[in-house]
Amino acid sequence: MPEPAVPPQPLLEVDGLRVQFPSTPRPVVNDVSFTLQAGRTLGLVGSSGCGKTTLARAVLRLIPALAGRVILEGTSLLELSERALKPMRRRMQIVFQDPGGSLNGRMRVGDIVGEPLLVHDAARGSELRDRVVTLLERCGLDADAAERYPHSFSGGQKQRIAIARAIALSPALLVCDEPTSALDVSVQARILHLLTTLQAEDGMACLFITHDMAVVRHVCHDVAVMDAGRIVERGPVPSVLDRPTKDVTRQLLDAVPRPSGIR
Repeated sequence: MPEPAVPPQPLLEVDGLRVQFPSTPRPVVNDVSFTLQAGRTLGLVGSSGCGKTTLARAVLRLIPALAGRVILEGTSLLELSERALKPMRRRMQIVFQDPGGSLNGRMRVGDIVGEPLLVHDAARGSELRDRVVTLLERCGLDADAAERYPHSFSGGQKQRIAIARAIALSPALLVCDEPTSALDVSVQARILHLLTTLQAEDGMACLFITHDMAVVRHVCHDVAVMDAGRIVERGPVPSVLDRPTKDVTRQLLDAVPRPSGIR
């Protein structure tokens, strides 16, 4: 008989992650574990204050973790020195919730998008300019956007700039921290379509933070529900959203607006 297929090694493994701040009496993230395969999107959902953003930032080592392991492509991130961590920064990037606040208003858009390439010595000169233009065009912006400043763009366009910057180094892991919650509904759909298109083209894994179960159903393969710093329910999107077992999951589903006339 043929040998059963061996599941591929997860791109990202989080094991027993714990985060606590000096000002909090208990952990903000408490013993959280999950895995994420390349090319898949895991929706991380929960009410405001449940620890979603703190968890994501600890995974990226933007804030320190008190305990646990974070392994990206076989490398244990929490054990690396700052110098050893720098090459791994290329492999993991983030798109923040507030597109305006995440962009330096004193820099031209071309410099913002090209900065990761300069920092990691990936391109310079004419090659850098060409790659910036390509990134902007992939994200639905004209080449002349490179010469303008962020204040001249709409919220959706600013988020496209932020996404262009995030994919500049072809990361293996993209963290999206509520990337559409500050945008109008019509703009949200276009940004979500852009993200799913880029993922399909580049094969990135995506950790997608949101409190909107409609968004989860639209863009995610799997979902993990957080409550009070812990993951309380996890699985494929159809399984969890169609047959929830936890009250917090039901509450999040009940918060999704329904078309008029549907009870």
